[in-house]
Amino acid sequence: MMIVSVATGIGLQQKIREKVSAFNGQIIISNYDNNNSEITLIPISKKQDFYPKFKSVPEVSHIQAIASKAGIIRTENAFEGIVFKGVGADYNWNNIKEYLVEGRLPDFSKSLNEEVIISRFLADRLNLKLGDSFNTFFVKEEQGKLPNIRRFKIAGIFSSGFQDFDASYIIGDIRHIQRINKWNADQIGAFEVFVKDFTQIKETGNHIYEQIPSNLDTKTITEKYNYIFDWLQLFDFNIVVILGIMILVATINMVVALLVLILERTQMIGILKALGADNWTVRKVFLYNAFYLIVRGLFWGNLIGISLLLIQQQFGIVHLNPENYYVNQAPVYLNWTYIVLLNLLTITVCFLVLLIPSYLITKISPVKAIRFD
Repeated sequence: MMIVSVATGIGLQQKIREKVSAFNGQIIISNYDNNNSEITLIPISKKQDFYPKFKSVPEVSHIQAIASKAGIIRTENAFEGIVFKGVGADYNWNNIKEYLVEGRLPDFSKSLNEEVIISRFLADRLNLKLGDSFNTFFVKEEQGKLPNIRRFKIAGIFSSGFQDFDASYIIGDIRHIQRINKWNADQIGAFEVFVKDFTQIKETGNHIYEQIPSNLDTKTITEKYNYIFDWLQLFDFNIVVILGIMILVATINMVVALLVLILERTQMIGILKALGADNWTVRKVFLYNAFYLIVRGLFWGNLIGISLLLIQQQFGIVHLNPENYYVNQAPVYLNWTYIVLLNLLTITVCFLVLLIPSYLITKISPVKAIRFD
């Protein structure tokens, strides 16, 4: 139970974190006026000292330029409000690739491309399929101006299970937004930054903030999606509670088992003491026997627990509601380090607790024990 709870708890945390990072970056560098909006209002220049390589912050693994613009997809039978996320040749598609369920990823490294990838959620609501084309209307900021119309073709369909993204976003060529907004080729909406160590994201975010111009701001995804990451932190508490309960149950069972062994072997204890064995020598006999029972139980527990986790990892038998958990199936994180540590923790705690009932042996008189029936 301990192995399963830790593996699934950490697995869920990591999977949701990776998913949110894949579609949003881990640290967003943007203009102050854009910081609280999903839509790019005021562009910033790509000509920055930290782009395309953030040399002053070694914790940064990748940086990419993006821009976003609101629009409406109109088909013959339906329409949906969307956010068009524009990306360029520097975009790291490896983060998105695993969520692609149909089609392929577009190539934005050459000429202006009309291909986009759209979520399964939006495709179903708009009755669109792979290879279909559709019109998107982008409203201009100027009053009284007719909207810009762009026709896109679906190159791929993704399903992240992250409802906030699937229900709104399509990903396409950033040059469409640059043309609609009449920006220069070097003007973008924001930079998405990926870091090497997510556990240090707050410190890295502060370091990045110190290295960028004063007109730009940074925001980590833990701040942007604080409601998700606050919820994920509850899993740490749940894991600790489960571990505590399981260790408590294990120690109580072992204490009871040791007491039963002592009562069953009272005459043997008396004989050993009569032959000259001291209390600690006799206690060690029972502690070794208890240690054997602990190791035997751990062997079968590890075998069953790891087998169940491997089955889930390979076949995804246990499914989850993505609207509540942001994933379609229970993710599993297997790491031999924490498995070994859990076993050592269980052995150590149980063994230390067993020292208390074994003290009962010191109170047994050899004469009374030999007569004991």
